[in-house]
Amino acid sequence: MIKKILAGAVALALVGCVNTENEQSNNAALTQSVKYPITKTGTVVDNYFGTQVADPYRWLEDDKSAETAAWVKSQNEATQAYLSQIPYRKDIEKRLTELLDYERVSQPFKHGNYTYFYKNDGLQNQSVLYRQKEGGEAEVFLDPNTMSDDGTTSLAGLSFSKDASLVAYQISEGGSDWRKVIVLNAETKEQVGETLVDVKFSGISWFGNEGFYYSSYDKPKGSELSAKTDQHKVYYHKIGTPQVQDKVIFGATDAQKHRYVYGGVTDDKKYLVISAAVSTSGNKLFIRDLSKPDSDWVTILDHTNSDTSVIHSEGDTLFLSTNLDAPNRRIVKVNAKQPQPEKWQDVIPETDNVLSVSTGSGYLFATYIKDAISLVKQYDFTGKLIRDIALPGVGTVSGFSGEEEDKVLYYSFTNYNTPRSIFAFDAESGRSELYSSDKVDFDSDAYVSKQVFYTSKDGTRVPMIITHKKGLKLDGNNPTLLYGYGGFNVSLKPYFSPTRAAWLELGGVYAVANLRGGGEYGKKWHKAGTQMQKQNVFDDFIAAGEYLVSENYTSSEKLAINGGSNGGLLVGATMLQRPDLFKVAVPAVGVLDMLRYHTFTAGAGWAYDYGTAEDNKEMFEYLKGYSPVHNVKAGVDYPATMITTGDHDDRVVPAHSYKFAAELQSKHTGPNPTLIRIETNAGHGAGTPISKTIEQYADIYGFTLYNMGIKSL
Repeated sequence: MIKKILAGAVALALVGCVNTENEQSNNAALTQSVKYPITKTGTVVDNYFGTQVADPYRWLEDDKSAETAAWVKSQNEATQAYLSQIPYRKDIEKRLTELLDYERVSQPFKHGNYTYFYKNDGLQNQSVLYRQKEGGEAEVFLDPNTMSDDGTTSLAGLSFSKDASLVAYQISEGGSDWRKVIVLNAETKEQVGETLVDVKFSGISWFGNEGFYYSSYDKPKGSELSAKTDQHKVYYHKIGTPQVQDKVIFGATDAQKHRYVYGGVTDDKKYLVISAAVSTSGNKLFIRDLSKPDSDWVTILDHTNSDTSVIHSEGDTLFLSTNLDAPNRRIVKVNAKQPQPEKWQDVIPETDNVLSVSTGSGYLFATYIKDAISLVKQYDFTGKLIRDIALPGVGTVSGFSGEEEDKVLYYSFTNYNTPRSIFAFDAESGRSELYSSDKVDFDSDAYVSKQVFYTSKDGTRVPMIITHKKGLKLDGNNPTLLYGYGGFNVSLKPYFSPTRAAWLELGGVYAVANLRGGGEYGKKWHKAGTQMQKQNVFDDFIAAGEYLVSENYTSSEKLAINGGSNGGLLVGATMLQRPDLFKVAVPAVGVLDMLRYHTFTAGAGWAYDYGTAEDNKEMFEYLKGYSPVHNVKAGVDYPATMITTGDHDDRVVPAHSYKFAAELQSKHTGPNPTLIRIETNAGHGAGTPISKTIEQYADIYGFTLYNMGIKSL
């Protein structure tokens, strides 16, 4: 969606029109014009196992103070003053706007007499939910663009009752994780009952048409955007009653205290399933027979040594997806009356490739990841292989999900240089037909995406996918953006992004490394990048950068790194450890204060991956050894840095980014700018309006290219 990033004469690839004359002196002159706001220092000192650690910018953690607001305003003014001097920044924004202006339609899904789908005409800030009857005209069902003037209210969840007569939808305001839930009569679109408020990290699971289960925390004292939340509860809301009467079903007692609790009803309404976790990895699992009033909880798993979920039920038979004794996951079945692990029977055994599963049309669809690429197999519920599903190409598929009675299922296909296409799949014949495709002004045939493997510091073989224009000269002079995440069992699979396509069209190279800490090779790969092994992730990322330089894709003067959230930590840590390797660093919404991350909102839930500074002296010292906020050294010439965050981010609070920016600005030496870009009325990223996305990437690409010495396009 981002083809010729500039029209006319400036549509040439950057590498063909770089003006290198007096690059360094020009860059230094522009940098010297940056007037960094003065950030006061405090005297807070913490004691960790006898070690005194100063925290001079603790005051920036107060997101409600006028002083913090003034600091944010002054930092944004300084950043925008710098960006406004980049001569082609507006040209990039203009072309991004043109290239994002295309119609995109989601996979359809059927409820009752209607087929529903999301559609964006092009530059609408939020996609609109439509519906239509067979043979009828499509009509707007929900339009979040009408819910706020600036497009910052987004749809954040949708759930229909079993007979589809009622629907509950969630909205997020300003990007916050706190949600509101509104129930509608699905036929008339009239609201039913009052709006539920203060809902967080929740699904919605209906019990017939009578009511639904949802999850939330007690509203914290102090700031709802940063105060700690650690006791999640499942509630039952009966339709037509006020929220204050909602009953806590699980999580109210000390014995049931968990940080993440979710409730779901099986399709036959017979069982309520509770998943309870203290961290982002590992969960306990309980069920209750809803056909028997006041029935006791039955324990499936009483420990958090696995990630296990109920994916389907047939009477008293439960089907589970689990990585218990199977790091790459398997599908098992068990009788709900005796559901403990010793009774489990394999339906789809573990293989060498990581499994995820979906159900629809009366079948199981097993999607495997092999070196970050999708493979799909269709099984029946006895575990019999029906077929290997022929896919449109090498890339990522998602979908194959629906109701048992659905005769047609839908799935999407994409990769880094191929816009998304949606296919209709006949589960009986195995035939796929093109349903729709994104009409993007991007010439996929002009680009190539290939997978390479490189060796990390300790000899581990790590995959990376590199995408660029065909015929690229490996002369070490190509602007290159290296992206990574490396955490929380998240797999980075190839997908098309219009904003990344813009980078390719500019003549840039886009590389994505599948680092340890992710889920590409199962639980072992994940654990190899957690806690006392977190440095493996940074080593993998550094080795990816070294590979790109050694193979002459780029040089250290043309290499930028980017990542968000846990990926923001990745960028922050590696830019400090190897400032010589990277020219530009863009850490987004990053976890950057590793000594205090667990004290904000639900941050303590990330301890499985990180450990905490309170665990023991060894863990404290390990965290302090790489924590970006605590490892900025005076007198070092760090890469040109633009930190990005949102002032309403209540997932990774912006104080992480504020403190890191203050440290860099006070200690960095050299011509490279160290800026922070703080999006107002924005959160962690989900639901970001198109208008803000365009502005953000124009700023990021303009900043990146200019600091690579590219003065004109």
